[in-house]
Amino acid sequence: MATDSGETVLTVDELAARAGITVRTVRFYSTRGLLPPPEIGPRRVGHYGPDHLSRLALIEELQHQGLTLAAIERYVRQLPPDLSAHDLAIHRALVASWLPDTAEEATRAQLERRAGRALAEEDIDRLAALNVLERMDAQEGEGGDGDAFRVDLGLLRLGVRLLDVPIALETILAARTVLLEHARSTARELTRLFEGEVDTENIEAMKSLSAHMQPLVVQALVTAFQRSLKQELRAMYAAGEAGESGESGRTA
Repeated sequence: MATDSGETVLTVDELAARAGITVRTVRFYSTRGLLPPPEIGPRRVGHYGPDHLSRLALIEELQHQGLTLAAIERYVRQLPPDLSAHDLAIHRALVASWLPDTAEEATRAQLERRAGRALAEEDIDRLAALNVLERMDAQEGEGGDGDAFRVDLGLLRLGVRLLDVPIALETILAARTVLLEHARSTARELTRLFEGEVDTENIEAMKSLSAHMQPLVVQALVTAFQRSLKQELRAMYAAGEAGESGESGRTA
């Protein structure tokens, strides 16, 4: 279901299905303050939106990172309360960059349930080009019908959102390359900085440092990226307005 503004509205059962968890888990997270309360609609039915789904995805990534529930609660409390689903998706993508590559097998029905929508063949091809998924050979998939995929769940929601972005696939892939290059460069520089703080042969010490620094680094990267993007957009608009002003002055 969608509101008049086009925003997706989910019941608690739909939210749990999209997130791949149980309704009981959703309610548990709500009692711990990890999820904002739903909007109460007719018949006292709770309505959830994209921000709830993005928060659940972020919690999932933090769990995969090895953070305890108490650590996740501290992390979530540090986030600004008005973060949009898009901002939360950025947080999740940055958190996922600290994790080893993981993929899960899924049938077409399971893939569409996690995506929250039906997927045309063109959508599948686009997600494959974005490295969100790959088709499995017929003999690999359950049932042997070839309708099975190996899916990177860390990228699935972002990939699905990009299906509706009116930008050429080539542009999205080029942007992805730019982001990956800068992310790797940042990771290399941070690793060099951290090397002098702990014994690099002490694996547990390295894990401890990573766990403590990760939330700070994610917050810093998100904040820096958002501010830099706003500055670049302002500069682009200012240059465009200046050009239009010059043209009107010459024709006057």
